[in-house]
Amino acid sequence: MQLSLTPKQKRLLDYLRERLTETGIFPSLRQAAHDLGISHTAVAQMLKLLETKELIRREGRYQRTVHLINPDRQPAGLHRWKEVPVIGRITAGLPMYAQQEWNGSLVVDSDLYKGTSLFALYVIGDSMINAGILNGDIAICEPRQYAGNGEIIVALIHQEEATVKRFFVREDHILLQPENPDFKAMRYNFDEVLVQGKVIGIQRGPDVMQGLHQ
Repeated sequence: MQLSLTPKQKRLLDYLRERLTETGIFPSLRQAAHDLGISHTAVAQMLKLLETKELIRREGRYQRTVHLINPDRQPAGLHRWKEVPVIGRITAGLPMYAQQEWNGSLVVDSDLYKGTSLFALYVIGDSMINAGILNGDIAICEPRQYAGNGEIIVALIHQEEATVKRFFVREDHILLQPENPDFKAMRYNFDEVLVQGKVIGIQRGPDVMQGLHQ
């Protein structure tokens, strides 16, 4: 049975398909409202209606697995994604103030990223280039409050500065090691560093960066 959609609902559905297919980014309400020239409230209401009509499916509260549903009421094979919130920016350089900001969502392959409550951060700086983390990348992270030696982690320093580095525990201190010879390792007392997450993947490309800056 063909469901009836208003022109605005169809426009939103087409927009979501286009963004997910072309950029891999599930847009924030703010971004969708801006692109479509409508209010945040209107976008939220139409998303709920599309879910009611079983044209999309969103699971979870803070991290969602997003499905576009095909005419047989099954998740389309090419449209199975995990939506990961991009919660802010972090340096791969000197530590910077931890910003609590929302930069939309990144949609990743749910077969590759199976963890729960994943989050992503927009990377600034080039101290981790030899680990394949470049300026402008998006680091996909698994929430963690601990780390093993040699793991690349997101760390909060002095409860306010955030950075991404390789983690090492020494006898009397923590060492945060860059992957660029132009940068020095940073040494901290145990009570100065809080592990926030482990970097489990990197996504890059002009389409990704364009999606975040719009």
